[in-house]
Amino acid sequence: MIKWISNLFSSTKTEDNTDCMKPEVHEHQKNNIESVSNKFLIVGLGNIGAEYVNTRHNIGFKIVDFLARKEGVSFETVKLGSLAEYKFKGRTFLLLKPNTYMNLSGKAVQYWMDKENIPLENILVITDDLNLSFGTIRIKPKGSDGGHNGLKNINLALNTQNYTRFRFGISDEFKKGKQVDYVLGDWDDAEKAALPERLELASEIIKSFGTAGLENTMTTFNGK
Repeated sequence: MIKWISNLFSSTKTEDNTDCMKPEVHEHQKNNIESVSNKFLIVGLGNIGAEYVNTRHNIGFKIVDFLARKEGVSFETVKLGSLAEYKFKGRTFLLLKPNTYMNLSGKAVQYWMDKENIPLENILVITDDLNLSFGTIRIKPKGSDGGHNGLKNINLALNTQNYTRFRFGISDEFKKGKQVDYVLGDWDDAEKAALPERLELASEIIKSFGTAGLENTMTTFNGK
C-alpha cells in the first residue's frame, strides 16, 4: 500500500515536470538557425576571362577579389562560379563570382541562394553603374535593372527586384556609339590611381552590410 502511494506521487511529479518543460532545441538545430540568419551572399558581377580582368564592367569581381586578398581567403571553383568564405564578427560572407558571363548571372545567384538557404535580405549584388561618376557609391534595397544585363537576369531568375544592390560608378565619359568599348575597356591612369582607396571603402561596405545592417550602411556610405 505504502509503495503504491509512493509510486503515485512519483508519477504525478514527473507529469508536472513534463508539463513545465520547454521544447528542447538540439545543438545542430541552433547552429542551423544561426547559420541561416548570419550568412550573407555577396555577389560580384563580371565576366570571366583574362581579357576582362581590368575592365570597368568587372568592378564586382575586383571588389570581392580585393576583400578576399585582404582577409587571406581564397576562391575555389564551384558550380556556376568561384566562391570564397570569409568570417567576420560571427557572420559568414560567401563571396561569389559567377562564371556564367554577365548576361546569365541570375542562374548562379539563384543556385547559391537556394543551396546555402540564404534569405533574400542577406544578398548583396555589386555592379558597375554608368549613371554615377567614377567611384561614387550607391546602395539601394531594390530597384530596376537600369539597363544592366546582369541585374536584368538576376531580376528574372529571382522573380523580384527586392534585393540589395551596391552600385559602383564608372561614369559615362564615352563618345556616342562607344558605350560597349568604354564599359569593356580598361581603367584610365587616373582611375587606376584612385581605385585602391575605393576598393578599401567597398570592402568596408560589405562588412557593414552584414554587421550593421542595410539602413545603417546606406546612411554611412551612400554618396561617398
